[in-house]
Amino acid sequence: MATNPQIQSDHARAMWRGCLASAFRTALACTIVGIATLYGPKVINRQVAFPAFSYVTVIILVTDATLGDTLQGCWLALYATVIGVCPAILSLWLIGPAKLTTGTTTAAVAISGFVVALPENTHLKSKRIALGQIVIVYVIGYIKGAQTEPIMHPVHVAASTAIGVAACVLALLLPYPSLASYEVRENCKLYIENASERLKLFVKAFSAEDKKLPKAMISQAKSLNNTGNKLLQSIKSKQESMQWERLIPVKFLKFHKQNPGEILLGFETILTGMENALTNCSEFPIGLLNSELKRDLVDIEDQILNQVKSNLLENSILPQSEREKDRKFFQTLQTNSTTVPLIRCKNLPSFFFIFCLKLLQTKSSGTTSSAKQVPNESRNKKTRFLFNNPITINKRRLMPALRCCLSLGFAVLFGLIYSKENGYWSGLPVALTIASGREATFKVANIKAQGTVLGTVYGVLGCFVFEKYVKIRFISLLPWFIFSSFLCRSRMYGQAGGVSAVVGAVLILGRKNFGTPSEFAIARIVETFIGLSCSIMVDILLQPTRAAVLAKVQLSSSLHKLHEAIGSLTIDALGKVGFEERQKQLKLDVNELGKLIEEADAEPNFWFLPFHSGSYRILKGSLSKMADLLLFTGHALRFLEQESEKMDSKMGKEAVSKLEADLKMFKDKVCSGIKCFEEVILVKSLAELENQFKKGKNSVDLEMGTSQKGCTTQWSGSNDGDEVKKSIDSFVQDLDEFVSEISNNGVEEVILSLSAMCYCMDGLLKECVEIEKGIKEVVQWENPSIQVDLHDILCKLRALDKSLTI
Repeated sequence: MATNPQIQSDHARAMWRGCLASAFRTALACTIVGIATLYGPKVINRQVAFPAFSYVTVIILVTDATLGDTLQGCWLALYATVIGVCPAILSLWLIGPAKLTTGTTTAAVAISGFVVALPENTHLKSKRIALGQIVIVYVIGYIKGAQTEPIMHPVHVAASTAIGVAACVLALLLPYPSLASYEVRENCKLYIENASERLKLFVKAFSAEDKKLPKAMISQAKSLNNTGNKLLQSIKSKQESMQWERLIPVKFLKFHKQNPGEILLGFETILTGMENALTNCSEFPIGLLNSELKRDLVDIEDQILNQVKSNLLENSILPQSEREKDRKFFQTLQTNSTTVPLIRCKNLPSFFFIFCLKLLQTKSSGTTSSAKQVPNESRNKKTRFLFNNPITINKRRLMPALRCCLSLGFAVLFGLIYSKENGYWSGLPVALTIASGREATFKVANIKAQGTVLGTVYGVLGCFVFEKYVKIRFISLLPWFIFSSFLCRSRMYGQAGGVSAVVGAVLILGRKNFGTPSEFAIARIVETFIGLSCSIMVDILLQPTRAAVLAKVQLSSSLHKLHEAIGSLTIDALGKVGFEERQKQLKLDVNELGKLIEEADAEPNFWFLPFHSGSYRILKGSLSKMADLLLFTGHALRFLEQESEKMDSKMGKEAVSKLEADLKMFKDKVCSGIKCFEEVILVKSLAELENQFKKGKNSVDLEMGTSQKGCTTQWSGSNDGDEVKKSIDSFVQDLDEFVSEISNNGVEEVILSLSAMCYCMDGLLKECVEIEKGIKEVVQWENPSIQVDLHDILCKLRALDKSLTI
């Protein structure tokens, strides 16, 4: 068995290899551009009049790219040239470069930027390249005035883009192709090793004979979680690149037929469920297991791991003889469990662990069929993602397009006012760093500025060291590419800061006819600062809603989605599809909440109340746990629905009906609390609420907990510590009766499914209590002078029948 240090070491080596490979490809592409533009034939030099933009194109397309990304980049650059250069040719021809002024140039850049940024599904890379081309075409045209050729000048910009694209393709092909398929395969191996180690640790903990060993095993497994999640994200990020690689008519490039990100994500969710079960186990050793079951448990574990490896890496099917082991294990477990009370609260975590193990075996055995379907689907999509209509206008894009328009316009305007000769350097940073959605404005601008300064200073130092060896100064870029690759993967700088650092150095060392390095560096830094300042001001003016407010609204939205998902739980097969869709939407909403929390945490407070990020992160964690528990509940209900179809006896049907009634009571109870939290979190001010309430005080009877509009709830929450336990004990008793009704039918899945469902409901109730505490803490933080009572606030809200929420 691989040890924890070995797995961590393998991941570290893989990260080093990835950074070095990315740095090498970037350096090679920039070297190709440098050789072609600085020392190439005069024919190329005449056409590539803006080598700086060639370098910028390389950085946009080749950073952390694979061959598939670069092939996609060729298409994106071509499309960017169509929407960026082609309209500019017509505009320059109609206006005439000699007639361009600071005002008309600014207007042309701003209007063109709005048109490029408006379509919803134009790729972000295409927008960045097109906006960069627009800035160069109009601003350089204005700078040169009558000397500018209205047709050939934009063509030279297109040629500069083309030389950058060609360099990217060559860099990704030489000395051997850098394939997304290969990276996915290697990351799959690393992830399977990581997941195998965790699964073995979980099974060891579950089978432990003493109380101390499980805690050590669980702690060791938790230390591997972060690595596994990073590998998963890397695998999922290569999905689009792999689609482009399938277009290459060379068979040996297609040795991996699918992107297994979704399959492995399901695997990861189940491992999280097993960890949750072990954490909540109250006693060790587990009473359900005997020596025979422990041996069978290890056999099932090995079978699952072999099956996952076979399906994902070798695309083969496990022999049927090995599948009989898991059937024997679950049947033996059922026989063993019937000798003791069937379902008890203390046994729920153990049953849930075994349920996860069974679910894991079911998921891993289903990967082969999924693998066969993916290539067929991809063949149908090959033409779709090549010729997908990129011009889709959506009202939601109006504000982002307006921000882009004004940011570019003001950057170019003030950049030209400061220095006509270097004015385009203020617009380029804005054009090349446009975001697809909201981002932490001040944080991103800060790391972009720092990255630009770092890269520019390094470039000046490189020019100083290689002052006498101009022809080989590109050598000094190699260590900077390596350093920047790590910057791109760091928390402090991230992708924006790392790319800014690369661009800053490349433009200094790869420049031509821009004067002395120090003067050029100062001009670049000042113009970049002007551009970023304009971008920040426009974002503040047109994006006045703070991320903290949006996080609060998104929290309410996530609670609403949670309410809908729990409300759609049913044993009926007809409701299964609706529940699955709502559960997925809940997961998406929780992920969006996480992004807004990060943005709000990085947002300056100014004169506003500081963002209470700690409570929001706890709430986000609880919502994420509930989304996972709902997923397991859905699986359990699906198994129960399948087994209920086999029940012919009247007694079995009555048991199912009673189970449905108990499930409805649980849903009503939990949904009542969640609805309360959803409404309360949006209250803007408790003081204002209190003032409004006093005006209509006679219409509300707080002691009765009612109002004119009714203020009743089944949720008692954390005020009654035994309420959750009572609810679960009652439900367990009903489940025990249910199992007794149908145990003669020989259905071994029923006990596991019912226990898993009960465990998940217990978890959902407990997380509801945690959410109530988190909501109360947030409301108290925002209203420090008022004693917070959530039920009291809810009654007042419903009594007023007025909008006092965000």
